[in-house]
Order: sequence, then structure tokens, then C-alpha cells
Amino acid sequence: MNMRMDRRLSPRRITNTEARIVFNAGRSERPCIVRDVSSGGARLEVATAVGIPETFDLLVPGHGPQPCRVAWRALKEIGVAYR
Repeated sequence: MNMRMDRRLSPRRITNTEARIVFNAGRSERPCIVRDVSSGGARLEVATAVGIPETFDLLVPGHGPQPCRVAWRALKEIGVAYR
């Protein structure tokens, strides 16, 4: 049995929400899917994590822009902490 330690400070809620990563003073954006969220951050699925800066705004329909900082990266996923 693989017992992976979860270091999250708050529980995550699974979602499947389409959103946009916006950076470069609003001149650049990338589509993403918010896979799970918590009060402190989210896990985003992207086509590629390459080229996405360390800080950006996450735009989820029906919500205001959420400033984010990249906490970790994988090939097609980004973990973010809300700023």
C-alpha cells in the first residue's frame, strides 16, 4: 500500500471547472481546468506548464480574478497557492 503524506493545510474539493490563467498584464492567457480547490490553493491541468510564470491571475467564470503563486509544477499540472 502506498501511503503518500498529504501536507495540505485545508481539505480539497474536486472540481472540473474550465478557467483561464492570465499574465503579462492581461496580454497573455492560457486555458486550464481546475481539478481541485481548497481555501488556500488549487490544482490546475494545462496543455503544458512550460511558459507559465511563477505568478498570475486565475479567472474562473462567476468569480473575480484570483492572484496565484505556483507552488509546484509537473508536465501538465500546476499546483497554486492563492496570494
